[in-house]
Amino acid sequence: MSVRLMLTALMCLGIGGVVFADEPAKPAASPTPEMIKKLTEELTNVKLIGSFTISSRENQTPKAEEYTITSALKLPEGDTWMIKARIKYGDKDVTAPIPLEIKWAGDTPMITLTNLEIPGLGTFSSRVVIYEGRYAGTWQHDKIGGHLFGRIEKAAAETGAKPEAKPAGK
Repeated sequence: MSVRLMLTALMCLGIGGVVFADEPAKPAASPTPEMIKKLTEELTNVKLIGSFTISSRENQTPKAEEYTITSALKLPEGDTWMIKARIKYGDKDVTAPIPLEIKWAGDTPMITLTNLEIPGLGTFSSRVVIYEGRYAGTWQHDKIGGHLFGRIEKAAAETGAKPEAKPAGK
């Protein structure tokens, strides 16, 4: 049997993940308390270090970006989280609490922002998937948008304390 014939037969039988238009869509799975706890830990006191592109300028080298998230808290109702983040964007450097939704595709969280105004920065939309210490997605700021991607690392604790001086000769 040829591969094309086999794939056609599987699709006709509804096998292989094919969803037909007359089948109702399954609702998104709710995250378990363990999933919420894990994501809270993964997004608290971290830096997202990566790059972003600008649509229609794909021939340019991606530009560096960095976000510091000091805390992530799942709010009691719905999919809303409060993320306290430091955002460096162009010549702006703002720390703000940002309410956003996190949707789940199985065990994978996706940050969603739709036309959210961030004081001092502007209005943004984005879809960002978090997985295995990495992030990737799309962003939109007014009429400009693109892609973003990078890694998630634990941020160094900022205590404000000065390191102790070691006595000479030791």
